Amino acid sequence: MALLRVGVVLSGCGVFDGAEIHESVITLLALDRAGAQAVCMAPNVQQLHVVNHLTGEVAAGEQRNVLVEAARIARGSIRDMASVDAAELDALILPGGFGAAKNLCDFALKGADCQVHPEVARVVRAVHAAGKPVGAVCIAPALLANLLGTEKPRVTIGTDRETAAAIESMGACHVDCDVRGTVVDRERRVVTTPAYMLAQSISEAAAGIEKLVQEVLELARTAA
Repeated sequence: MALLRVGVVLSGCGVFDGAEIHESVITLLALDRAGAQAVCMAPNVQQLHVVNHLTGEVAAGEQRNVLVEAARIARGSIRDMASVDAAELDALILPGGFGAAKNLCDFALKGADCQVHPEVARVVRAVHAAGKPVGAVCIAPALLANLLGTEKPRVTIGTDRETAAAIESMGACHVDCDVRGTVVDRERRVVTTPAYMLAQSISEAAAGIEKLVQEVLELARTAA
């Protein structure tokens, strides 16, 4: 079977203002161990803001670019999402971190009234429309609820009631899920896991993410 190519959508670098680094690296490692090729990508836009990860406070006056920062995680091997054609990919995975809710969309600011960055929306919708699987980690399922809500996909962010309610108000069906588990919507080919929405350690986050990668690759093989 041909090598599966899986897009990994990064949202910067750092849990508070970008992609969650542990979630991103675990995703990339799991893909590599499974023999799949990760195609890292990010929108070429400025971050909502920069957070000092030592203090947790916003660094007033600082600016950083999402694509440039995400390149740190990808070791420089990353694409501007504007250059990505869904036809290149067999599947797509979105790690979490606040960047998913601040830079890929504005869920962190507007909740259920959020909008998704146009290039992110284009790629996610095109991959989904082609019948290829999409995985989302941590808070990233909120983005899928926004884009795919009319199809009522089954997704999870864990057990947080307020976030789950916002996701359901966008049309998705939220399913409570343990940190080590996944919710697989086989009909809509969507896989989600809570990761650091619930995880108290990197090993707990890894358990669910590794299952998600396995499920996404299994769905991709049946679509190939």
